[in-house]
Amino acid sequence: QVQVVESGGGLVQAGGSLRLSCAASGLTFRRAAMGWFRQAPGKERELVAAISGSGRSTFLTDSVKGRFTISRTDAKNTIYLQMDSLRPEDTSLYYCAVSHTIEVARAASDYDYWGQGTQVTVSS
Repeated sequence: QVQVVESGGGLVQAGGSLRLSCAASGLTFRRAAMGWFRQAPGKERELVAAISGSGRSTFLTDSVKGRFTISRTDAKNTIYLQMDSLRPEDTSLYYCAVSHTIEVARAASDYDYWGQGTQVTVSS
């Protein structure tokens, strides 16, 4: 049984930092592409960052470039999202997801397994 577990969310002031972690277990292959999505109330779910199975390729949405970094642990389906210079508009429920591909995946339909989400709240 596949499990995707996120951790690291919380409340932070604008300009602060948080680091999200996500561990996926029970997968049939070790180097799945993974990603972080977020969804705020009343808004559509959006891809924030994605990383290939090898970790050599990454994607960041424009609004977080220069502030967020996605990385993964070698040989494990564990990824991280380092979030710096946080803004109130980053407030959202952040979801980790696991793709059926090994290359960077940008569409939600490319992801088969999802975590329950971790809340990030940035106060002004």
